[in-house]
Amino acid sequence: MESNLADLTDGTAPGVTTITDSTGEPMAWVFDQRRHEVDGDEISQHMKDAIVAIEDHRFYEHDGVDMQGTARAMLTNVLAGGVEQGASTLNQQYVKNFLLLVAADDDAERAAAVEQSVPRKLREMRMASDLDQNLSKDEILTRYLNLVPFGNHAYGIEAAARTYFGISAAELNVPQSAMLAGMVQSSEALNPYTNPEGATERRNTVLQSMVTVGYIDQATADAHKQEPLGVLDLPATLPNGCIAADNSGFFCDYALTYLDSKGLSREELSTGGYTVTTTLDPQVQQAAHQAAVSHVNPDQPGVAEVINVIEPGQDSRDILAMTSSRDYGLNLEEGETMLPQPSSMVGNGAGSIFKIFTAAVAIDQGMGLDTMLDVPARYEARGLGSGGAANCPANTYCVENAGTYAPRMTLAEALAHSPNTTFVQLIEEVGVDAVVDMSVALGLRSYEVPGSHDGERSIAEYMKEANLGSYTLGPTAVNPLELSNVGATIASGGRWCEPNPIESVVDREGNEVFLERPACEDVVDTDVANALSVGMAGDIEYGTAAAAAGAMGWSGELAAKTGTTESNQSSAFLAFNSNISAAPYIYNDGTNTTPLCTSPVRQCSTGSLYGGLEPARSWFAMANQLPEARQGTLPQDDPRYGQGAAQQTVSSATGLTEAEARRLLEDQGYQVTTRTVAGNGTPRGHVLRALPEGGTLGPGGMVILEVSDGTRPAPEPQPEAGRGNGGESAPSRQDSPARPQITQDDIDQFTNRLLDAFGL
Repeated sequence: MESNLADLTDGTAPGVTTITDSTGEPMAWVFDQRRHEVDGDEISQHMKDAIVAIEDHRFYEHDGVDMQGTARAMLTNVLAGGVEQGASTLNQQYVKNFLLLVAADDDAERAAAVEQSVPRKLREMRMASDLDQNLSKDEILTRYLNLVPFGNHAYGIEAAARTYFGISAAELNVPQSAMLAGMVQSSEALNPYTNPEGATERRNTVLQSMVTVGYIDQATADAHKQEPLGVLDLPATLPNGCIAADNSGFFCDYALTYLDSKGLSREELSTGGYTVTTTLDPQVQQAAHQAAVSHVNPDQPGVAEVINVIEPGQDSRDILAMTSSRDYGLNLEEGETMLPQPSSMVGNGAGSIFKIFTAAVAIDQGMGLDTMLDVPARYEARGLGSGGAANCPANTYCVENAGTYAPRMTLAEALAHSPNTTFVQLIEEVGVDAVVDMSVALGLRSYEVPGSHDGERSIAEYMKEANLGSYTLGPTAVNPLELSNVGATIASGGRWCEPNPIESVVDREGNEVFLERPACEDVVDTDVANALSVGMAGDIEYGTAAAAAGAMGWSGELAAKTGTTESNQSSAFLAFNSNISAAPYIYNDGTNTTPLCTSPVRQCSTGSLYGGLEPARSWFAMANQLPEARQGTLPQDDPRYGQGAAQQTVSSATGLTEAEARRLLEDQGYQVTTRTVAGNGTPRGHVLRALPEGGTLGPGGMVILEVSDGTRPAPEPQPEAGRGNGGESAPSRQDSPARPQITQDDIDQFTNRLLDAFGL
């Protein structure tokens, strides 16, 4: 056990770390010893008098060691053949308690701190004497009263005053002070709740000692001896840990885990006396929790709903709420849990929400929201995995739609109606690797954690190595917090920031603790993110979430996507605008995984729960209570989003010479081929049209340039001459001067001369 005079004079003892919400309201406390250090002027003088009177009445006279008492005790100990009396001064008691409660790291060191031996006693005396030379009497007394235990998990006088009387140390009167001073002798044996008679007798002894020393008169002492102890009906103990946070317990736990990842461990928090102000918005938290428990019963076996709410931003990503339909606690029989459901990999996946990653890649590669896509009833893909729909050939991935759709849709319509076959075709075109990378970039960072798939490979590595087209259908467990952050990234113009639960951490001296946080990242172009937001707005207007939006009376701006996994084993609803992003997620949280049914949400045999039902309703129920959610906006639509960046580039080639157009497109990474077509008035060698081969265009794709052959359209026949309204005859063709006949050769020669003249 290492301890020196500097440690003692510093006086820092384990304290209570307070965790608050964003308004500063405490929601939990973390501590090893419940201690609230106070200054000397925050301790009642009656308390100081009482402790001096009963424990060390010569305190203001000796130099840290009472030699008279020590000599008497040593003589007694020698005659007894051991150590029976200590004659400890307050200085010595402070040293012993400091070594026991602060400096000791294990049981062996704690035993050494209270060992009844002459060497320990001599060391204690030396340190007590040194202490007296470096601190004033009031400083020593204050440190002592802040340090010693008073029973019922109360360490220090402030905690004791709150625990037994519900007041501060500054408010303690004479009999209250006498009771607490008496408890120092043996806080457990003199517990006023288990031994009121003993506590009363000891209090009265202290009162009499205060008379002897001269702090109070006999009449006052006699009057106080007749009074009851006056303690609270039950000790006002402080709950330790996130259990005190009630339905915010999941958030509290996540905040502590987050701080641990930043180097501020739970052990340090439990002793350091910090004030941790979190980003939790109590109004948002209450709305989110109420929405979750209203749509999934907390007592429902095997199923839970989690909701995280994140505030979009360019330089921050504050978590405003985090909750589960499950109650936070240890009573499993009552459906409680302390597992980090809202912030860990859970469930069977977010289903069709993953289609937004495929759409994002397509937009990033140049596709527009108005691009027409095929919607076959069934699609069989080779090289994208195997299995899927029934009667699938070997080495083939087969997918069918859950409903009936038009044979072709725009990309925006596909996002709203969510046909499976369209997005499997699309991921085949843009590439599985690119889609997986996009999902990670936008927020699913757990998918890159080494070993997250099978202990060796990450989920991202596995999906890319296997080239699984099913990835676009979201069949993999997901971290609901990260899923909510995906929406916040898109809402922030494609800028990712780490989800943040901490506003500030301040130490006991009032200094803010620096937390190392990763820098925000621009992960996709702003136009890509904005186009995706605009495209996702259709889901609540005419898509899979429109019914829920209407039923819940939603009227604000929102980008959204529903998701349901195969066999309805989990479902989710991701929705966001400029002010809020959240992804209610319902999944099997028990040992048995089954389909889930709606109304009420429960485990069942068939499965009827979809993202557009309870998950979407939960989102709207929550957001309708939050003005900031209703007032959020989406990016303004732009004609470029419908056309797409690739088509814009291709269209810009129109009217250029073949060489200019080829150079423009090849500089953008496209391949170029040409074909000559009738000019219809466009100068020879100029581009009439530029068309993506196959109708869509990916990176390195082929563009067909239709180049003019220089021809002009034949002149249209002139109408027959007629009579005018004035009765005069119009001149006949015979009356008109004869016109020379111009042949095609004449036109070609003239056109060529013009081209030569202009250097074309």
